[in-house]
Amino acid sequence: MADNGKKQSEESTAQVVENHAHSKSHDLLYSVEDNPPWYLCIGLGLQQYLTAFGSTLTVPLLLAPKFCMADDYLSISQLISTVFFVSGMCTLIQTTVGCRLPIIQSTSFSFVTPAIAILSLPKWCCPFTDEDRCGMNETDLPTVGSEEHQYMWQARITEIQGAIVVSALFEVVVGFSGLMGFLSRFIGPLATVPTVSLIGLSLFKAASNQASDYWWVAVLCHVVRVRSQNSNQFSQYLRGLSFPIPIYRKGQGCGFGRFAPLKLFPVLLGICLSWLVCYILTVTNALTSDQEEWGYRARTDSGIYVLNNAPWFRFPYPGQWGAPVVTAAGVFAMLAGVLASMVESIGDYYACARLSGAPPPPDHALNRGIGFEGIGCVLAGVWGSGNGTTTHSANIRAIGITKVGSRWVMQAAGFTMILLGCLGKFGALFVTIPTLVVGGMFMITFGMVASVGLSNLQFMDLNSSRNLFILGFSIFFGLSLPDWISKNPTAIQTGSEAVDQILTILCDTGMFVGGFFGCLMDNTIPGTEEERGILTWRQMTDDATDEAFGMNVASTSIYDLPLVQKFFNRWNWTSYFPFCPTFRGFSSCCRCRKKLDADDEEEGGTVNMGYVNGTERSDCTEEKATKL
Repeated sequence: MADNGKKQSEESTAQVVENHAHSKSHDLLYSVEDNPPWYLCIGLGLQQYLTAFGSTLTVPLLLAPKFCMADDYLSISQLISTVFFVSGMCTLIQTTVGCRLPIIQSTSFSFVTPAIAILSLPKWCCPFTDEDRCGMNETDLPTVGSEEHQYMWQARITEIQGAIVVSALFEVVVGFSGLMGFLSRFIGPLATVPTVSLIGLSLFKAASNQASDYWWVAVLCHVVRVRSQNSNQFSQYLRGLSFPIPIYRKGQGCGFGRFAPLKLFPVLLGICLSWLVCYILTVTNALTSDQEEWGYRARTDSGIYVLNNAPWFRFPYPGQWGAPVVTAAGVFAMLAGVLASMVESIGDYYACARLSGAPPPPDHALNRGIGFEGIGCVLAGVWGSGNGTTTHSANIRAIGITKVGSRWVMQAAGFTMILLGCLGKFGALFVTIPTLVVGGMFMITFGMVASVGLSNLQFMDLNSSRNLFILGFSIFFGLSLPDWISKNPTAIQTGSEAVDQILTILCDTGMFVGGFFGCLMDNTIPGTEEERGILTWRQMTDDATDEAFGMNVASTSIYDLPLVQKFFNRWNWTSYFPFCPTFRGFSSCCRCRKKLDADDEEEGGTVNMGYVNGTERSDCTEEKATKL
């Protein structure tokens, strides 16, 4: 029976790898380097922007109460505009000099949980949300929007800014030094599952509280937006609903196609439909105008004054809320979000390359992508978006649906984000969204985050008692310890205030607790690589790497840097830097030698050890090949 179980496990592993290997798209309208007409770039770029719209909007709306912004809708609208501006700026950087894949950079929930843990310290008690008003009398509360109130929330956001800026420097170092390959040896499914899933699970209170008033409107948002993760379809109900529209196909000219709005814009349609229902109930006075009555929060006119007071044009600038404040506790907590973001992005790069018709990204593209994601987070902290940036997975799935993987389209989406981020009234428009509609959006979004984390269970052996013990303990403890810390915020007393704050924040961050114990036990408790799921992960990466080395060198030229590539090709010293396009990996020559030897043995020919794909490599030695 043990042999049968092992055989079934091997077949399951092979099936997972095979499914990933055959998931490429061969009917792209535009691949990575294709340049659609300018008018199509604008339209398709706007579509990609709308795909990222929901999650990008969710983060500032979620963090605004934690920043103690209360009902200062004008400031919240400025925060939203800043998030869009920074996302567009980071998208342009990543697609131009980063990994150069057609990906959108946007806000990440990986940074939300650490930010909430930092702001849960007693010194950041918010009198507008705390039940006992932080010991203040009702009459002592500052007026919303006053200078005193602005100083209150700006002090909180600068604390988060400093934590993001410094912790992101770690990501910069890991990316440009090529250390990601070394760190990934210790990170498997048993570390990823609790880390990612606890991001969504730990935020359920925020979602339920926001959706509690007029819950049926929140349910309406759910129904419109329900989607299937496994089928790459954005809508589960009415997913076949489509309309004929005129379209242009490359090489075929104009014609008609089918447009399925629920597949492409479930977030936007869910918000707009629920928003419209609330607007109708408001103008017909079906909703109470008494702030103390049930259902008042469903009104759409409570923040309408912001549209009148917001400027038409406002350029977000660095340090607009103040200089970032760095604390050791904040930096250590935010490092958990940085690590989770890096692990997620590596998988997104391979998925994006597969769907956009590009070869698997070589080592230098992966390293450069992670490095520039770190730089993007630094810029986000300096500009004051209140969150870091990372690769947006929803836009990668949109490529699979629309069959448009052009880098130019993503850059058009980046320009759109920057432009709309400078329009003050555009950001002000979204603060009129009723909180219960936002709550409905939260419940679906956070549920998807949790399910994405749990989807990594497919790689490991779930019949193993070892794996079940590690998984159950890490998730349960990741929920229990933060709950205990929140009820006993002063329980940790080491004699050092700085150490107390660091330990309190780390223990209050569920994703860190679960990920830490999952990674620790997975690497210390005996278990085979196949049992742990490491073998499947490694096979997928090796298959992608082997495929890259089996292609012509010219096929990976899409990852070359613009303007300066010709100089890199001339200088031999650039091959030693992991982020340069001339870099082929610390052991790439050995991999090539191994693959070429295998091919040569089949064909009965000879292999020139010093050449790889026609390019001379003096470091391909017998000693290195033997070590591999």
